[in-house]
Amino acid sequence: MMQFIIGIIVLIVGYFTYGKVVDKHFGANDSIETPANRLRDGIDFVPLSRPRVFLIQLLNIAGLGPIFGAIQGALFGPAAFIWIALGSVFAGGVHDYFSGMLSVRHDGQSISEIIGTYLGDGARFIMRIFSVILLVLTGTVFMTGPAGLLANLKLFGLGSFDMWLAIIFIYYFLATILPVDKIIGKVYPIFGLSLLIMAIGIGGKLITGGYQLPDFTLQTLHPEGLPVWAMLFTTIACGAISGFHATQSPMMSRCLEKESDGRPIFYGAMIAEGIIAMIWAAAAMAFFNGTEGLGEAMANGGGAAGVVNTVSLSLLGPVGGILAMLGVVVAPITSGDTAFRAARLTMADAIKFKQGPIKNRLSFAVPLFIVAFGLTRVDFNIIWRYFAWSNQTLATIVLWTAAAYLLKNKKSHWMASIPATFMTAVSATYLLQAPEGFRLSTTIAYPVGAVVAVAAIVIFLMKVNKQNKMIAQEA
Repeated sequence: MMQFIIGIIVLIVGYFTYGKVVDKHFGANDSIETPANRLRDGIDFVPLSRPRVFLIQLLNIAGLGPIFGAIQGALFGPAAFIWIALGSVFAGGVHDYFSGMLSVRHDGQSISEIIGTYLGDGARFIMRIFSVILLVLTGTVFMTGPAGLLANLKLFGLGSFDMWLAIIFIYYFLATILPVDKIIGKVYPIFGLSLLIMAIGIGGKLITGGYQLPDFTLQTLHPEGLPVWAMLFTTIACGAISGFHATQSPMMSRCLEKESDGRPIFYGAMIAEGIIAMIWAAAAMAFFNGTEGLGEAMANGGGAAGVVNTVSLSLLGPVGGILAMLGVVVAPITSGDTAFRAARLTMADAIKFKQGPIKNRLSFAVPLFIVAFGLTRVDFNIIWRYFAWSNQTLATIVLWTAAAYLLKNKKSHWMASIPATFMTAVSATYLLQAPEGFRLSTTIAYPVGAVVAVAAIVIFLMKVNKQNKMIAQEA
């Protein structure tokens, strides 16, 4: 268990050290009035307390990623701990902080608008389309997935998939159009606490129960022989770095009471999600006596959902197990509803359409949900296989946007450009080698992915050099 404990320590220490470095480098300033106060409209711009916004942000970004993604990533062995710990501190935390705080500095604008400000109008146009498609797909899948789980649980005696789908559909619609403090602001803190308590309970049982983890090795322990690079870095996304977070952070940027809340809310929620992912990765490895046992359990017991059910019931007992499973249901629901809300805001920001009047919100929400209803009848097995790559590619673009912001403001860009270069290599390599990509061998995918990453940082450094020359000439 020492590897697991060290990973948790790295995450906590990272928040109190590197998190402060990121916050200071950005220059959070409480004398600057936040959009929540300056643009308050009682709908989307609503000041909320720091603890409440933190719990909302945690559930917004969590989904099933830090649970299901971590369990699937555990098939690679203890190398998953390194990625979760270092990825959360040096990549995911930076990504989430800048996506949130840049939005705070730009009137709470959506991520596509922020990207356009620093990477150009072409990037803005592409990201508007990309973001809305990604959000609608995410919202729809997080509608059908929980409906299936609730139908299997027969909660309140309801075992009909269509019945649960209708209930979730209605809830999503209301959460999309009502003021942020009426539903989301009231129920999310409760759900957020339950998610944290569930994870702490599992983690505590692992430490006190005498469970053992596989020995650390740099070689892949994946039962199917999948390579750690770059498969691990896309399998575990939400527990380390995820582009989906960048679509969610701007919603909470409209609720911050002051800029100093940014570090605990944006960086802190990412670290908390990393801790949840670390716990579930350790539970998956330790409970089934290694990656081979985990692979067999997933193949014969209903995949990651079956693993969650088995681990929860065994470690927490019947009551705790049921509560844990409900937590797994709540996690995607509380990301699905805000996915649709973020889609509405992204579309409104694109055409600068005020969302105060209810008819304005309905004009976007109704078409979105008509499309979503149609998509619930479509098989996502093929389309959704591309989500992992799309998700990490968005994260890469956001990191390059953060680097461009720092460059524009004459600050050192390395805290953003280094993880951006790394994620460029990850995204390029994954696309080249993945089954849903070009299916090239690692002997081709690895060097080509490295070349793409080097080219990206060289182009960026050329831009840095050009700006430095301009500054020198002005002086």
